[in-house]
Amino acid sequence: MTTKRSMKSNLFTKRLAVLSMSAMMVTVLAACGGSTEAPTAEDAGKYEVNPGEPFSAYKDEISVTMGRVTTANPKLPAGDTYENNAYTRLVKDTFNAKITDQFEANGEDYSRQVSLAIASGELPDMMRVDSKDELKELVDNDLIEDLTAVYDQYATDEIKKIYDSYDGRALGNATIDGRLMGLPATSLDSAPTMVWVRQDWLDLLGIKLDADGDGAITLEEVEQTAQQFLKKDPGQSGNPVGIPFVNTMNTTDYNGSAYTMLGVASTQNAFPQYWMKGEDGKIFYGSTTEETKQMLGIMANWFKAGIIDPQFGTRTFDDITALYANGQSGIAFGPWHIPDWGLISVKQMDKNAKFSAYTLEDANGKVNVAHANPSNQFIVVRKGYEHPELAVKIVNLFYDKLANDKDVATTMPEAAKYQETGVDGSTRPFNIEVNSATSLLDDYSDVVRGIKGEISLEEVRTTESKNNIGSIKTYLSDMDTDNTTAWSKYHSRINGVGLIDKLTKEKKFVWMTPAFSGTTSSMKQTWANLSKLEQESFIKIITGSEPIDYFDTFVVNWRKQGGDQVIQEIESEITSQP
Repeated sequence: MTTKRSMKSNLFTKRLAVLSMSAMMVTVLAACGGSTEAPTAEDAGKYEVNPGEPFSAYKDEISVTMGRVTTANPKLPAGDTYENNAYTRLVKDTFNAKITDQFEANGEDYSRQVSLAIASGELPDMMRVDSKDELKELVDNDLIEDLTAVYDQYATDEIKKIYDSYDGRALGNATIDGRLMGLPATSLDSAPTMVWVRQDWLDLLGIKLDADGDGAITLEEVEQTAQQFLKKDPGQSGNPVGIPFVNTMNTTDYNGSAYTMLGVASTQNAFPQYWMKGEDGKIFYGSTTEETKQMLGIMANWFKAGIIDPQFGTRTFDDITALYANGQSGIAFGPWHIPDWGLISVKQMDKNAKFSAYTLEDANGKVNVAHANPSNQFIVVRKGYEHPELAVKIVNLFYDKLANDKDVATTMPEAAKYQETGVDGSTRPFNIEVNSATSLLDDYSDVVRGIKGEISLEEVRTTESKNNIGSIKTYLSDMDTDNTTAWSKYHSRINGVGLIDKLTKEKKFVWMTPAFSGTTSSMKQTWANLSKLEQESFIKIITGSEPIDYFDTFVVNWRKQGGDQVIQEIESEITSQP
C-alpha cells in the first residue's frame, strides 16, 4: 500500500540523493577554482554609514540575490511581486540594499531549486534551507558563511532574547562544530493536541463534559460522547460516523496534529515517532515502546466498537474535513488553530455550530506533551558574499523593529498596510518566523486584556493580535454572527490558546524533550521502508486484521530492517556533540 507518509519519505530520500551527488560536483568545482576568502565582521564597517550598528545603512547601494519560498496566494496588491513589494522596498529604504530573486518556488519545487543551485555551485547570496541535513551538506562542502561573529555583533538585544528563550535549542540546531552556520526559524511549543467537541450538540443532548472545569477530560468521556453522537445523530445527517483519524497515525509536530492520534497516545505517556533517551541513557524510538502498544490497543477497541470511523485507513484529509462540515461527526482531534482553517468549514455549513476545546489527561490527571523541535529551517549566506551581516540586519528589521514598533503605521506605512490587509508573510525577504518561546501566550494575554479594555490597541504587541481583538469583539457582540473569521478567531484564540494558557498556569503539562531530530546516514536508504512498515503494521492492528501482539512482530522487524543501525548512529552523533 502506498501511503501519503511513505510517498513523502520517498521524495525526501530521492532529494537527499540529489544533494549528495550535488555536493560531489561542488567539491570538484571548488578544487578547480580555488576558494574565496571569507569576509570578517569588521570588513562590513567600511561600507556602512554607522559601522557595526544593527540597522546601519550602506554608503553605496549593495545588491543581494535570494532564493525565495513562495506561496500560491500571497495576496499581494496589484503591481507588487515577491521581488518588488512593500517589504523588499523597506529593506532598500532602511539598508540601501536591493534584493534580486535568483529563484522563486514553493514546496518540492523550491527543494529542487535548492538542489540545482548546489549542483551548479551557483548559490544565491541568501536562501532558506529546510532541514538540518541540508545545512550540514552545505557546511561539509564549505558553501556557506560562518555567521557567529556577525550575529554576535549585529543582532539586536531583542533578537538575542528571542533565540535565548529556547534555552539554547534554537541556535544549537544551527550550530555545527561550534560555529553558527545559519539563522534559524523558530517553532513554538503548540501542545497539546486538543479534542474539539460540538458544544451545540452537547447542549442539545444534555451532555456535561469536564465537570471539574480543568479543561482536561478522560478517554472514557470521549468514548461515551462519541457513542451518544452516533446513536442520536444530533447533526441530522442520516449517516453519523465515529471519530475520523488520518492514517498517518501521529506526528512529531503538534502544529500539524490535525486528525491524528497523538492525543490518545499522550494518555498512555506514548510518543510515537519521537527519538527519546531512557533513564539508562540509551536512545529508543517512541513508536516501538510498550506505551505505544497500549495506545494501539485502545484504538483497536474503539474501532471494533464503532467509536472510530469504519473507513479508517482510507479517508483523505479532505474527506475527514467534509465529515465535520456535513454534520456526520462532532469530535475532532487537532491543534489550537484548527478552527481557523479546518473547523471553519463547519460554521460555513451550519450557522449554529459551536465547539469547545478540551485535552486528554492520563490516569494521574496530567497532560503529557513533547517539546517541539525549535528550528528546522535556516537562512544561510553564500560563502564569499561580501555582506553576511545583512542577513542578521534583515532579521532585526522584520522580527524586532517591524514586530514591535508601536507606531508602525507612521514609521513603516506600506508594511503596516500589508499586515492590515493580510498579505502573506512569505512576501517578506525571509519566509520564516522568529518568535520567542512564550510569544503564543504573550499574544493571548494581549488579546484578552485588549478585549477587556485593560490595554489600548496601541499597547498591543502585534498587528495580528490587534486584528484578532477586533474579530473576537465582533463575535462576542453576536455569537450567532455569519462572520466566519470572527467565529474562527474566537474559537482558536479564546478556546484554543486559552486552554494552553490555563493548563500552563495550572502546571498540568508534563514535558518530554526529544533526544534527536534529523537524519542519519543509513536513514537515507532505510527510513522510507521503516516508515511504511510502521504505518501498515499500526493500521492492521487498529482495524483488527492483526491482533495486538502483532506489535511485537513489528518491533522485531523494525529493528532488523534498519532500526537498530539508526539508533547506533543517533547515539554516536549525540556522543560526538560538544
